[in-house]
Amino acid sequence: MEKMIITAAICGAEVTKEDNPNLPITPRELAEEALKAEKAGASIIHVHVRDREGKPTQAHDVYQETLQAMKDIGVTAIVQPSTGGAVGMTFEERAQPVELKPEMATLDCGTTNFGDGVFVNDLPMMRQFAKKMKAYGILPELECFEPGHIYNALKLVKDGLLEGHLHFDIVLGVPGAMKASLKNLLFMVELLPQDATWTVAGVGRHELPLATHAILMGGHARVGFEDNIFYQKGVLADSNAQLVARIVRLAEELGREVATPDEAREILGIR
Repeated sequence: MEKMIITAAICGAEVTKEDNPNLPITPRELAEEALKAEKAGASIIHVHVRDREGKPTQAHDVYQETLQAMKDIGVTAIVQPSTGGAVGMTFEERAQPVELKPEMATLDCGTTNFGDGVFVNDLPMMRQFAKKMKAYGILPELECFEPGHIYNALKLVKDGLLEGHLHFDIVLGVPGAMKASLKNLLFMVELLPQDATWTVAGVGRHELPLATHAILMGGHARVGFEDNIFYQKGVLADSNAQLVARIVRLAEELGREVATPDEAREILGIR
């Protein structure tokens, strides 16, 4: 098996400090949390940002300040801004961090029931994101919450909007979307092109078991406060690094090496 890439989703758009007081929100906090997660073994840092009131934003200047703070503090991991933002945001709002030309960014591959809301990602919007990322040489992480989202991504490939290496993030357990289970993970992985790579993000209590299966299956894993704020039942995690370190220990016990940031770049075809 190739080395395992661990993504730390350090903030998200929905979690608050009331949920977990250890949640990083400010650019400085996000930078410090990213560095700790990298030192624990993460090679990708998935980033959402917040405004001064702690609310989700896709503002160009906030992302710019956050990414610069990460660079200044010594983060060498792949920094992957979210283009999902939060439910209800327009394409123009969501696309702002793409203008910063990061190495990677997320590309959501279909509309999803998201709790009480609807996370809209129709094909015209997907095409807009794909064209912009292609023009800037950004590797999209293809976010798939349902099996049909994989086929949407392959439609973009057929239309010439996605070229080169394909990397999928299989997100399972979002309320209203596909249930988190090993059976569903296996089913979705079987739909992927043979030369694609994939990571899994299990929501809530599903984070740990699905990450463990990814170790064994040759996939990659995402952990962090965006998906799960607990270390174990009823016990809040101290940091994203704590969640990353557990996956590193499990991978070592199961004989799977963990990729460094530069090794992750090589696996993903990032120049």
